[in-house]
Amino acid sequence: MTDSRDGTGPPSAPTPVPGPVVVSVVVPARDDAVHLARCLRLLAAQTRPPDEVVVVDNASSDSTPEVARAAGARVVFEPRPGIPPAAATGYDAARGDVVVRCDADTVPGPDWIAGLLAALEARPDAVAVSGPGRFLGLPPGVGRLLSELYMNLYVLSTASALAHPPLFGTNMAMRRSWWLEVRDRVHRHDPELHDDFDLSFRLAPGHRILYRPGLPVGMSPRALRCGRPAVRRLARAGRTIRLNWAEERPWERWQARLGHRPDRCGA
Repeated sequence: MTDSRDGTGPPSAPTPVPGPVVVSVVVPARDDAVHLARCLRLLAAQTRPPDEVVVVDNASSDSTPEVARAAGARVVFEPRPGIPPAAATGYDAARGDVVVRCDADTVPGPDWIAGLLAALEARPDAVAVSGPGRFLGLPPGVGRLLSELYMNLYVLSTASALAHPPLFGTNMAMRRSWWLEVRDRVHRHDPELHDDFDLSFRLAPGHRILYRPGLPVGMSPRALRCGRPAVRRLARAGRTIRLNWAEERPWERWQARLGHRPDRCGA
């Protein structure tokens, strides 16, 4: 796929990569050594192991980079605090045809990477695929209920702003060719927005993001914290929407994308 970073002209159609697909996993991490060690063990145990793991050390003060190197990951350093610069630095460093993204506290099942690759292979028009998270460490009934509510609220609210399904940074994969097209148009230097939501706004008409509820991963219930963390998450969501709607109004997004999608959005 042509690297068209200026954003001009129609996007080139994503095409399957000939030959074996090389997979990179990017894990942004800051002071999260314990969770990271578990995540890296589970990545190594995948039925389709990644060809490389890139851990982005976001100026950690604990043993995060040492844990990553001990597990065989390649460590890149991003001194600017925040997930947007850390994630973008990791995507830039990735060498694979497909770039998988998770968090340090992501708990993937053994078939996770294989499932993401199969979803992309089945839809050549898709540039990315995402799945849900399931909160761990909560009573079974409560955990399941809160997970469903959290993910449904996230997907429905963001999809209404995007005019298509969103990416969920805890559980996603994208074609590297797409990242090369859009990387100069994400707000990578702004730590006060949601990087996965911002990246989702870069989807051009004629391209597709898949959302697959059947490809879940476990995750920490830290996202359920109330008080200041919750206020900050909402503020970041609002900032992400304001920045991107200033470039393309919501009704313009819906009109442009519905014109390219005769079938159900995200199918």
